[in-house]
Amino acid sequence: MGRSGQIRFHRRAIGLLLASGLVIFTAPVHCQGPPDSGTTPKTDPATSSPPPQSAAPSDSSGAEVSSHDTAPTFKVRVNLVQVRVVVRDSQGNVVTNLKKEDFQLQDNRKPQTISTFNVETPESHAVVATVPSTPTTETSPAIEPSVPLAPALPQRFVAMVFDDTDMLMEDVVTVRVAATRIFESLAPSDRVGMYTTSGQLTQEFTADHDRLKESLLGIVPHPLSTAKGSHDCPDINYYEADQIVNFHSSQALAVATEEAIQCAFRGDRTQQAAAQALAQGEADRTASAGDQQTEYVYRHLEDTMRRLSGMPGQRVMVLISPGFILTQNTREGGDLVDRANRANIVINTIDARGLYTPDLLGDITDPPVDTVKTAGFKSSYRIQSQLAQSEILGQLADGTGGTFFHNRNDIDQGLRRAVAAPPLSYLLGFSPQNLKVDGRYHTLKVTLAGKQKFTIHARHGYYAPRSLKDPAEAAKQEIQEAIFSQEEIHDVPIELQTQFFKTDQTQAKLAVLTHVDVKGIHFRKAAGRSNDDLTFATAIFDENGNYVIGGEKIVQMHLLDPTLNRLSHSGFTVKSSFDVKPGTYLVRLVVRDAEGEQMAARNGAVVIPY
Repeated sequence: MGRSGQIRFHRRAIGLLLASGLVIFTAPVHCQGPPDSGTTPKTDPATSSPPPQSAAPSDSSGAEVSSHDTAPTFKVRVNLVQVRVVVRDSQGNVVTNLKKEDFQLQDNRKPQTISTFNVETPESHAVVATVPSTPTTETSPAIEPSVPLAPALPQRFVAMVFDDTDMLMEDVVTVRVAATRIFESLAPSDRVGMYTTSGQLTQEFTADHDRLKESLLGIVPHPLSTAKGSHDCPDINYYEADQIVNFHSSQALAVATEEAIQCAFRGDRTQQAAAQALAQGEADRTASAGDQQTEYVYRHLEDTMRRLSGMPGQRVMVLISPGFILTQNTREGGDLVDRANRANIVINTIDARGLYTPDLLGDITDPPVDTVKTAGFKSSYRIQSQLAQSEILGQLADGTGGTFFHNRNDIDQGLRRAVAAPPLSYLLGFSPQNLKVDGRYHTLKVTLAGKQKFTIHARHGYYAPRSLKDPAEAAKQEIQEAIFSQEEIHDVPIELQTQFFKTDQTQAKLAVLTHVDVKGIHFRKAAGRSNDDLTFATAIFDENGNYVIGGEKIVQMHLLDPTLNRLSHSGFTVKSSFDVKPGTYLVRLVVRDAEGEQMAARNGAVVIPY
């Protein structure tokens, strides 16, 4: 993972107070990043006093409650498969009145029970923010009133990828003009990043529309290699070369050989062997250059996907491309769809060529010179090449539950639909029964119980785990996936609040308080005590969804019956503190208990004024 998932640091647990309830404090950490090895984090003097002797009754087996911080290892719950579904009618409008019983779901052709069902809109994950009403000091922090802040904080991340290595200049001009019209369709909670397959343009996720519009001007064709000469001898396109080199097509080689006899040897058929060698060499060169360009595009798509997978919310990648022909390696791997499905990324694709008809004669400004014997075959290869280019676009969209917009001239409409969030989607969840740990692909099929002629957009599969992991590793993966999501989970009853106070004009301390209702926890009874471990994972993201800081804390409970009875009425609160700069922050909190393997996840937000 990148910086969003692998920032590691240590914090010390420094206080334990048990009165009417339990409050656990942690020392603050710094938003500049992890301390150097051997460095001790600063301690908050306000919370550094040792616990009173009566804080937690204990016996020979140790304290009833203890806590320690651990390095954050922020990965979807392995026993729950979630499928996001968008249903459209024949006019392309989203169908909004469906219920759980309207859907049917199959896993490898076996009917599944839909255990969770949610109707989601762009407002579904609206969070509230803490804002100041009166000045606060370090010795007197206050929980400020909360106001809705859904428009300001990120909920959905869209990575627009422009295939500038394959687009022609006329494609680029059309796409740039169309892309300038998408911004009116964006919600305030959308964050858009712009990238190119050449790597020449990188605009990270932002809500600044002026900056995005300016970035569009940087999109120009960047072919990986220089163009072939006009009418090389023989003149072989990538599709024909691919047929010769990778599929060993005797017909394609014979056509290229015939062309070489005419263009290089003036029709002298005694030079058949030399002509065939020339044709094979040209095919090898063309195939190698084409493979290199396709692999280059693939690597940049993977880089963008990796960046997108670390954003905390819904993830969409929009690929604008005239398409490209898959290499042998990419045909066999299909890893882009795999990666997208594992990271819950929906890929929408736009054919940058718009409405087009396969061209029998190639480029009319530089028409090919074909002989009577080769003209029919060459026209066929040109048509097949143009059709094959769009196959990858269809596969990426179809395999991830996205939309493939093609063969239309209103590219601006396609872009708006690809970039904007649907007004409503359905989130179906199910737990596979007797799931084998073999890493195999499972096909998913979502249908409607009625006979409505609606179009259903949903991903077509998922991968089973490759191997059984020890419980600790499985817990880490669940927590990480939950942290980089905005789905709320309610297995464990918790409440989230935030506090802050400014230490000076450039620094502030942000406290995240988690109140836990003990009655909702499944304890394990042993040696006269109620036992369970709770992991509290907190991640702080900035207003564009970039990971700033976070931490994990483990609270170990070995409660005697009187203590359990008292906490069952009062619950307890865990408080973690972080050093941050003034700004707007999204707070993501995940709590997981070890015994019941249940989770809770909440979203919060805070505005710390400059």
